[in-house]
Order: sequence, then C-alpha cells, then structure tokens
Amino acid sequence: MAAEIGKKAPNFALPTDGGGKIALADLAGKPVVLYFYPRDNTSGCTKEACGFRDAMPELRKLKAAVIGVSKDSVKSHDGFKAKQKLNFPLASDEDGKVCAAYGAWVEKNLYGRKYMGIDRSTFLIDGKGVVRQVWRKVKVPGHVDEVLAALKALD
Repeated sequence: MAAEIGKKAPNFALPTDGGGKIALADLAGKPVVLYFYPRDNTSGCTKEACGFRDAMPELRKLKAAVIGVSKDSVKSHDGFKAKQKLNFPLASDEDGKVCAAYGAWVEKNLYGRKYMGIDRSTFLIDGKGVVRQVWRKVKVPGHVDEVLAALKALD
C-alpha cells in the first residue's frame, strides 16, 4: 500500500529535531510538502534539504509546510539541521512505519545486491489532507522548482 494521488494521505505523528513532534492532522488547512530522503549528511540529501531551505520564503508565501522524513534518529536530525541551517522540521521515522505507509520504503538494488531503503520521494498534500502530487525516484536538480510549480497550481 502507498499514498496515491486523489486519496487521503496517511496520517502520522513523529518526533522531530529539537525534541518536538509533528502530526499531519496538526497541519490541516495548509498544503504540506512531505519529502522522504535516505540519510542525513549525504550529498544528495544535503542538496535536497538545502534546496527546500533556500525556497522557504516562496514556500511560506504559498502557506506551505515542509517536512523532511528519514529513518535517522532525532539526534542525527539535530546535527544535520544545525549544520545546514535548515528552517523546517526533520521528522524521525526510526521504525519505518510512515515510510512504508507512503510507499517510500522499497527494495533497492546496488551492483546486484538487494536491500531495503528509502526511495527519495515527495508528496504534495492539500489543506484537506488529500495527496495532490507524488514524485518518486526524485532527481534532486530542479526538484524544488517542480514542487513550487505544483503548489502554485493548487490555488
């Protein structure tokens, strides 16, 4: 099972950096950019996070919330957020339940070795909690611009 366009987004409540908590239900009424990334402090994940960080003024104008999710610990997120000066919450899904609910926990294949990991993916959820856009196997260059364009199209 995975989150699908036109369907209600799976609800979640996760711990975040800074000792906080975030739940999809708490963000009702505003669009949510929920993105799943493999690991803190890796090159692609850092570029993606910094892209959202740099676009935050425009995302705020669109009243959008951004949440980054990985299986890293809250402590890891604290360090990553501070190092990259991120201006949005990073949620810790250590047991992988939210990753699985969104279909972001997948079998991967690297040089013939199969393993489970996070598929870099982004979900645009509208203010009513409905999935409006899904990007899977995200390529980082240009991705934030695609998300911004989709957000503008929601209005």
